[in-house]
Amino acid sequence: MKRYYLIFIYALFCSFAIAQNDTITVKTSEKQAANNGKSNYVYEKVKDFNKVDTSYIEPQHYNFTVMLQNTNTYDLYTIESKNGYSMVFAPEPTVKIGPYFGWRWIFAGYTFDIGHLSNNSKKEFDISIYSSKIGIDLFYRKTGEDYKIRDIDLGKDINTKSLNGMPFGGLSVGIKGFNAYYIFNHHKFSYPAAFSQSTRQKRSCGSPLIGLGYTRHVLGFDYNKLQSLIKEKIPEYEQQIDSGLMFSKIRYTDISLSGGYAYNYVFSKNWLLAISLSLAIGYKHSSGDLQHNGFRFRDFSFSNISLDGVGRFGIVWNNDKWYAGSSAILHSYNYNKPQFSTSNLFGSINIYVGFNFGRRKMKEK
Repeated sequence: MKRYYLIFIYALFCSFAIAQNDTITVKTSEKQAANNGKSNYVYEKVKDFNKVDTSYIEPQHYNFTVMLQNTNTYDLYTIESKNGYSMVFAPEPTVKIGPYFGWRWIFAGYTFDIGHLSNNSKKEFDISIYSSKIGIDLFYRKTGEDYKIRDIDLGKDINTKSLNGMPFGGLSVGIKGFNAYYIFNHHKFSYPAAFSQSTRQKRSCGSPLIGLGYTRHVLGFDYNKLQSLIKEKIPEYEQQIDSGLMFSKIRYTDISLSGGYAYNYVFSKNWLLAISLSLAIGYKHSSGDLQHNGFRFRDFSFSNISLDGVGRFGIVWNNDKWYAGSSAILHSYNYNKPQFSTSNLFGSINIYVGFNFGRRKMKEK
């Protein structure tokens, strides 16, 4: 009897162990199923970012792209004092070239100034992430000290023509920030088709846009160099430059909300002409040596809100495998302070050629 009892206890123990094991297995399976459900949900949401109407847009059929781009940039800085004295600085347009590499949504590259290969003071770096719904551009630019005086006003009856076109090494500029935008008619209109070549627009279509931007500007200025140059070129001018212009650095931040409209015009097979215009409402906070640095809530003023324009134009030829084209982007920033005001006009023209490779599987189309 005792032997049967032991067998019963052993069988009960084994049954309990098996039941426990089954319970663990079921719980694990349920957990895996839940995790798989979450993963599938996230995957479907990610896929939703690139869903398009294929009668209007041809999706990207390749995983990778390589592109060579020529970039021609131009920037103009104006500084004006409260008494109306003003200076306009601009370098010669720069010609840059560099490679770009893209993987699906991510597109990154580096360009260098072919006219100043030994000068490391000029740098430019861009990262772009595009989908059918949204786009994000991250950028960093640093200029050298090769600006020239394009125009200067030192007051009435002061002839400043001898200063026009003179090199001025006392100015340096840095800019960094991001732009993010949302495309409303993303099922039929492809913004990436015009500016990142990751899709191809098959039929003409347009879409409203809304965007958010943040830009940080740093303007270094050596007014002593300017004073010496003025005395050299205009000996009869014995005055000191306006006190409102006596600063060594200006930092200003631009936070903007933009809205506009973009249109892709397919005028021939594989050809696209794109126009995008946006009006930006920006809040700009600026600080220089004349005032404290940093932002305080009591500094907020509706007078710091201004309207800026953003324009993008492009023409593209794209047969899915190869593509080539040109695009132009224009931005403007300005802000007025009691002692001085600054404004900046920045633009670039890009000419590029590239090809796609690493064809995706059929199920990913």
